Amino acid sequence: MQGDKRRYVKDGKTLDPDPQLQKANQKQLKNPEVKLTLPQRKQISAAIRSESEKLGQKIFALAVCSTHVHILVEPITETISNIVGRYKRAGTIAMLQTGFEGKVWTRGYDKRYCFDEDILQKRIKYVEKHNN
Repeated sequence: MQGDKRRYVKDGKTLDPDPQLQKANQKQLKNPEVKLTLPQRKQISAAIRSESEKLGQKIFALAVCSTHVHILVEPITETISNIVGRYKRAGTIAMLQTGFEGKVWTRGYDKRYCFDEDILQKRIKYVEKHNN
């Protein structure tokens, strides 16, 4: 969430915590905040991996956290917005099958590109540290 004490990303930039912004954003939530349990996180991870196989897209790193997902994938010809939509749908279907009711995802996503092997490896490490 924008303003989060752990820092947050907006327009591709990592920004410092802003408690007032976080509080304002929490007031604007249309649905209750979702905190995924470990079993739910595992289900969503499996659903995303299954969808990546259908897409023929390699996942370099994936971390399904309690409030967000990090995924680092190879580029394919499908648009990023379509790919994100497919992964979100797969996660939602997995949640619905377990009896979850409500909205899981927020609108939008953050995207960043890796233009060389060094950046790719740094981003893989970043995503993997979220699996601890």
